[in-house]
Amino acid sequence: MAIEAKHTFDPVRIRAEFPILAKSMNGKPLAYLDSAASAQKPQCVIDSMVDLYTSYYANIHRGVYQLSEMATERYEAVRGKVAKLINARESREVIFVRGTTEAINLVAATYGRKNIGPGDEVLITHMEHHSNIVPWQMLCEEKGAKLVVAPIDDRGELMMDEFEKLLSDRTRIVSVVHQSNSLGTINPVREIVALAHARGIPVLLDGAQTMAHKRVDVQDLGCDFYALSGHKMFGPTGIGVLYGRAEVLEEMPPWQGGGDMIRRVTFEKTTFNDLPYKFEAGTPDIAAGIGLGASIDFLEGLDLSGAAEYEAELLRYAEDNLSELPGVRLIGTARKKSSVVSFVVDGMGALDVGTYLDQQGVAVRTGHHCTQPVMDRFGVSGTVRASLACYNNRDDIDRLVDGVRKVIRIFQG
Repeated sequence: MAIEAKHTFDPVRIRAEFPILAKSMNGKPLAYLDSAASAQKPQCVIDSMVDLYTSYYANIHRGVYQLSEMATERYEAVRGKVAKLINARESREVIFVRGTTEAINLVAATYGRKNIGPGDEVLITHMEHHSNIVPWQMLCEEKGAKLVVAPIDDRGELMMDEFEKLLSDRTRIVSVVHQSNSLGTINPVREIVALAHARGIPVLLDGAQTMAHKRVDVQDLGCDFYALSGHKMFGPTGIGVLYGRAEVLEEMPPWQGGGDMIRRVTFEKTTFNDLPYKFEAGTPDIAAGIGLGASIDFLEGLDLSGAAEYEAELLRYAEDNLSELPGVRLIGTARKKSSVVSFVVDGMGALDVGTYLDQQGVAVRTGHHCTQPVMDRFGVSGTVRASLACYNNRDDIDRLVDGVRKVIRIFQG
């Protein structure tokens, strides 16, 4: 039975825009439930990249000939699309990077290296992805600073009273995930930003898991940095964005040297380019940038609030049905969560469950999901994670639940 769509969101039409979802795996229709790792691509994104390579490809920012000027114009137009999508004040606040991981590393290596010293603290949470742990660990080891971790409770929710207590005169930056990739928890990021800013502390938000599911307004959130990945929001891999407030970015040194990030180079001295180019050394992934633009067009044409309601109903349906299976325990039951259901099955390894599901054409992720501290917190080595997008339906969930039911019978039988 199909979930009744609300607003103008049409899940059947949306699903038809993703050609890979018509594919069969192991002789069975594909049920793709791993969008938190990487979302599938609509035909418009695929076509946009093919069109670049067949119609107007050239290197950008350098050529005076028509192909180069055309490619440059269309690539730079994507920067404006990103700025509009996240409501940045101006397009120069949009820095193109390879993805969220590179965006966080950029901030750690530039803002962090300049502003963090011995005895200072970096505050994160216990639910962070490794990409929002390791760069700060590396910086703290280099600078003699301390990485401070705010705890989460048994539901997978950030303990805000403890978070607030950990803010101190030594805190130099707060870096927090907007939505957990392994738990689905949606953090109260507006409150986090307000608490930090009351002490004059800048905030970076990891938005990798958020962009495909809800509108993000960086001015409304008030954050200083926001990081996102194109491939999580129906675009290609190899492209992402670091948003930064212009006045903060202006004070940050470049982090890579090379072509296009310079104004003038002599052997004695180099002067750097203006924003955003001083952070974009070398030839970028032009096709990925064009694909990102097409994915933004797709998102802008989507009734995202209707899609969010549809996904929330799917999530409840999945959690309710999985919870009824013997020995299944959900990991992450936050009151505000989105798109992710993680679970373990008593007496069974997550890999065994995932391998059997794959034989049934159901694609899920197993393991620690680059959040080993989260797994340690819940006393498990890994989970089975089914993650949703607007192109999923109840049949995908029914096949997931049926597959888990069958593998339990096999292992217990």
